[in-house]
Amino acid sequence: MRILVIEDEKPLADALTEILRQNRYNVDAVYHGNHGLEYARSGIYDLILLDIMLPGIDGLSILKTLRKEHITTPVIILTAKSEVSDIITGLDAGSDDYLAKPFSTGELLARIRALSRQGIQRGSSFLRGSVIS
Repeated sequence: MRILVIEDEKPLADALTEILRQNRYNVDAVYHGNHGLEYARSGIYDLILLDIMLPGIDGLSILKTLRKEHITTPVIILTAKSEVSDIITGLDAGSDDYLAKPFSTGELLARIRALSRQGIQRGSSFLRGSVIS
């Protein structure tokens, strides 16, 4: 499974990358919203971990753009914004899950596995990435 991490806090992005690689995921990390959107549009990722507060294009704008372009790659929002209204906004924007910082890496890994199972059960292209034309 190939995961894209879009996170501007470089130490956190690097730590997530290392943890995910130790769990046998292929991971790319970008630290700027504009780069994140560019990478996410490639269609090569099975999952995107997305921060909301990013330089350049913010995470919600990235998410809305992807969904408008019919890119259905599952997205887990990872953010410091933890108010119920923020969670609702993120989910309504098209995210598949939402996890507030600080979070347990065990919980994040469990959520990744759960999304993976859902993709398999739906017969989706989750494990290949998914771009609908």
